[in-house]
Amino acid sequence: MESTNNKLLETTVQESKKGKFTQEIIIGEHHLIADEPTSFGGNDLGPSPYDFLLAALGSCTSMTIRMYAENKKFPLEQVIVKLTHEKTHVEDCVGCEKASAKIDRITRRIELRGKLTEEQRSRLLEIANMCPVHRTLTSKILINTELIG
Repeated sequence: MESTNNKLLETTVQESKKGKFTQEIIIGEHHLIADEPTSFGGNDLGPSPYDFLLAALGSCTSMTIRMYAENKKFPLEQVIVKLTHEKTHVEDCVGCEKASAKIDRITRRIELRGKLTEEQRSRLLEIANMCPVHRTLTSKILINTELIG
């Protein structure tokens, strides 16, 4: 839930009855659909939960870079963020606990268009790692789950 003017905005996710995994997402006045691809038994009627996760990180990254560039009057014309997600076997993870475990790996590639100096480009790359969603994903997250009905 995002805080807006000290009021919590609630996101509702419910089965849509349009498919085995198809979900209706309601965020304020916005209505979205989530689903799994057909290869996972879904109908592919919308992005998967991981697609939404990448979209959250990508959009936050782009917005954060844009805000900083405008504040500093950098000649940034466009930001393009491309993301992928994969689960990597633990042998690729030095210091991981379980031998059978996998870790999540997100690759974020950022294209900055405009007549930027190398110093400006470097600074904008640093700013990308400061976007709020990036900080949330790389910090400890507490999720409280309650049964309400």
